[in-house]
Amino acid sequence: MIAGHDKAVEQFRNAWNSGALHHAWLLAGPRGVGKAHFAKRAAMRLLSEAAGPAIELNGLETPDDHPIAKLIAAGSHPDLRWLERLEKGEGLARDISVKQVRELGEFMSMTSALSPWRVAVIDSMDEMNREASNALLKMLEEPPPNTLFFLVSHAPGRLLPTIRSRCRRLQFEALGDAAMTSVLEEQFPDMSGAERQRLVSLAGGSVGRAKAFAALDLGPLENEALEIIRQGDPDNSRRSALAGQLARKAAADRYSAFLELLPSLVAREARTLAEPGRERAVDAYEKVRELTAIAPRLSLDPGATVFQIGGILASVAEPRLS
Repeated sequence: MIAGHDKAVEQFRNAWNSGALHHAWLLAGPRGVGKAHFAKRAAMRLLSEAAGPAIELNGLETPDDHPIAKLIAAGSHPDLRWLERLEKGEGLARDISVKQVRELGEFMSMTSALSPWRVAVIDSMDEMNREASNALLKMLEEPPPNTLFFLVSHAPGRLLPTIRSRCRRLQFEALGDAAMTSVLEEQFPDMSGAERQRLVSLAGGSVGRAKAFAALDLGPLENEALEIIRQGDPDNSRRSALAGQLARKAAADRYSAFLELLPSLVAREARTLAEPGRERAVDAYEKVRELTAIAPRLSLDPGATVFQIGGILASVAEPRLS
């Protein structure tokens, strides 16, 4: 299912039906809204239709029991390549390398196996280094016949202009609440309705962010942040405890997710307040949004950052009479 992106589905489907499908598609939009999922479903439908048997479903859906769909689900379709950062040590490589792109070129030079078509998905272009981008550009300039590229990008403005100019762009926006709820119902069938709605309100239209919040058990951190907003922290104990939880190396993923969570949390709380509390909350929102954006880029100390954020959150509480 591709939820919330009917326009993108229609544009791609119309191009496919016309018989003049562009060879490269730039899937642009915020992180976590379903761009890579769209690429997978579109590749599955195209390769399934090209190989047969015929599919009667509308849009880009493919029956789960279609033989091509089974191959793609198993990661073993010979005519589909997925480029992403490789595992390296205990984490992932810094970027998609030129070696990976050259191997993709070798794949593109081979005869397709199950239909006339071959598909490559790059997830994401933002993680591809300059040398690799130049190597990919050569393929986009002279694409082999019946070849389709899906280039996922969260920040398309940073890509080489020559790459953007050789792609047809599909724009993806943050999902609405109904689409978010539908996707979370499908992916978390045992989750309570209240918990789903909490994730919807915090995730800002990003399924990826909602899934990360659910996996990292951010509920206790959210509650502690709300307590600081509502009751303040006159002796610094609450913000110190919160900083202590997130300063540990083992808490790195929770710390990153907590930074993503905070602006939505403060904005949601601001909407419930009357003046002058709302004005203080709006001011806190701006400060939190700025700090949570720069902290990862500047590699600021997590404990110190969370402690500073706690002070900003505490400023929303009604000032105590001296």
